Amino acid sequence: MVMPSPSSSTPNGSSVSGMPNPEVLEKAQRRIYTAEYKLRILQETDTCSEGQIGAILRREGLYSSHLTTWRRQRQAGQLAALTANKRGRKPTPENPLSAQVERLRRENERLSQRLQQAELIIDIQKKASAILNITLETNNNDNSD
Repeated sequence: MVMPSPSSSTPNGSSVSGMPNPEVLEKAQRRIYTAEYKLRILQETDTCSEGQIGAILRREGLYSSHLTTWRRQRQAGQLAALTANKRGRKPTPENPLSAQVERLRRENERLSQRLQQAELIIDIQKKASAILNITLETNNNDNSD
């Protein structure tokens, strides 16, 4: 059985004596750099020689891969435009005809319902005339003007 040490640790990982607990790692946070910072570092590295670039990277706590990525972004115009690099799926552009198609679909549905209603009324009139023995006149338009 393991006995707790006299200096027990607090929930945040530091011990009661004030010394940080070496067994508990702090949660790493992703570093986020602004476009202005990236452009400033790129401008600074572009004007210096090879040996000085390493000094700048050490001073700023950066890696050479950061410079490579930022140069690609600058070349693509992402840094100059200050566009946000949003993660996930890109929105699909809306079809300009989709609104017209939707309007025509609703109109077609409405007219179909009216047609069904008219056919039902005509069918009922035919049945009523058959029951009452009323002959219906049919209009034959011969277009004789």
